[in-house]
Amino acid sequence: METICKINSGKTFTHATIGELSTFVGKQFIKECVGTTSCEISFGTLNPGQTAPFFHSHKQNEEIYIVLRGAGDFQIDNITFPVAEGSIVRIATHSSRSLRCTSATSMLYICIQAKEGSLEQYTLNDGFITEQTPIWK
Repeated sequence: METICKINSGKTFTHATIGELSTFVGKQFIKECVGTTSCEISFGTLNPGQTAPFFHSHKQNEEIYIVLRGAGDFQIDNITFPVAEGSIVRIATHSSRSLRCTSATSMLYICIQAKEGSLEQYTLNDGFITEQTPIWK
């Protein structure tokens, strides 16, 4: 299993890495390392023919899966459908889910977990342009 590595942090940020995605294997949650307070994000891989070890659901959190490599089948309750690189799947609370890898290469995905119904402001509604001088080297 890969281990997330903190590179740098300050009062308002944390910079970390899981390493090269092309060689990433296993399951890695980032919350503890980077200190998230609004979501949990994990990276996961499934080998060809491998199925996630269990079905699960969440009481408060929806999940968003983003497939970065490979292909497979997703099951939510009693519905199944194929997914592949570039697929994005959102699953509501109280819905049982699992996935399996059907490709000849491993499947790599990101899973984002956040409290369902909590997003009030986003993009232009939450952001604003600031006056800042770049200090790139």
